[in-house]
Order: sequence, then C-alpha cells, then structure tokens
Amino acid sequence: MPIPQNHQKPARQTAKESAFNQLQQWIIDGTLKPGERLADSELAQALGVSRTPIRESLQLLEVQGFVKMYPGKATQVTEVEKDSINELLPPLAALQALAAELAAPRISKELIGELKQLNDDFADAVRKKDYFTALKIDEDFHQLIVDAAANSYISSITESLQAHVRRLFFHNSIILTEKSIEEHEEIISMLKEDRADQASAAMRGNWLRAIHEFQSLKQ
Repeated sequence: MPIPQNHQKPARQTAKESAFNQLQQWIIDGTLKPGERLADSELAQALGVSRTPIRESLQLLEVQGFVKMYPGKATQVTEVEKDSINELLPPLAALQALAAELAAPRISKELIGELKQLNDDFADAVRKKDYFTALKIDEDFHQLIVDAAANSYISSITESLQAHVRRLFFHNSIILTEKSIEEHEEIISMLKEDRADQASAAMRGNWLRAIHEFQSLKQ
C-alpha cells in the first residue's frame, strides 16, 4: 500500500478530521486504488496519528461508500462503478436546483460578481484543457450558490455527493465542456433577476447533461 510521504497536513483540524480528509482525497484521486486493502496501522504511521482516528475515519468513509469494512478481516477501497453516475447525479441535480431556487431571492451583487469571475476562470481552464483546475472552479461556483441558499441539510448532503463526483471525474466518467460555460452564464442571469424557477431548471439541466454525455461516450 504505497503512501505519499510529501502530503500536506491541514492545520487547525482534529486528528480525525485531518485523517478523514486525507484518506478521502487519496481514494478520490486514485492514490488508494479501487480494491486495495487498507491497514490502519500503516495509515496511522503515514499520517502521524494514532489508530483510533484512522478507524473512525474509515467508518465514516464506509458510510459514504468509499470503503468496505470486513470485521476481523480487512478494509478495502470500493470499486469505481462508472455507471453509478446514473444514480448519483439525479439527486445531486435536485438538491442543486433547490439551492438555486432558495438562493435567488437572497443573492447579492457581490455574489453575482464572484460567480461571473469564477465562470470566467472556469472557461479559461476548460479552453486550456486544464480539466482538474476546471473541476475545482466548478465546485467553487456551485458551492457559492449552495452557501447562498443557507440550508445546512442541502450543504451537508451535496458535500457528500460531490465527493463521489470528484472520484468519477478522476476515473473519466465526468466530462467538462464549453457547454457548461453557457449554462453557468444562464444560471447567473436567472439568479441576478431573481427568477427562482428558471434558475432551478437551469441548474438541474446543468447537472443532468453529464449523464447524457457519459452515455454518448459509451456508444
């Protein structure tokens, strides 16, 4: 089980939070490969923590579907099911659409400006084919809208689902195209004009289009 030695340890986090975030990231980006067996003692040594926060983190990762724990036997990274995009994106799209609807009457001029700048940066990354940067900017764009909705339940659930979106991206199931730039512009326009229903519909379409693109690649 190769463990990177040069990873950064986030500051101001509990041992469990730090371990969870790092293990989740390694699973998402493929450092810890699908099907790989995980030894809590090795992970504890690599992260400089005791085995307790590692075990607690693995339990949380199992709840999220990133690992499978077999009591008394082993813990393994779950396999990547690329077709899971068909189940993952509809509920995420629904939550993001609701976030846009709730955010519309609360949106500020400053936030509209931030969204426009993020979309400009996103467009630049997509056109340069820097898709990893584009993914991070896309996440920031949608997170601003989720934050503006000011609903802790939406925020919590979307954060969990978004982690699986990142993992699918690293395994080539999620595609970022210039079409998203146009859709982001439409979402911004709807939010600016407080057209909640239209913003919601545009947001839903932005997420669900990825399913159709994935299906077209399989054909």
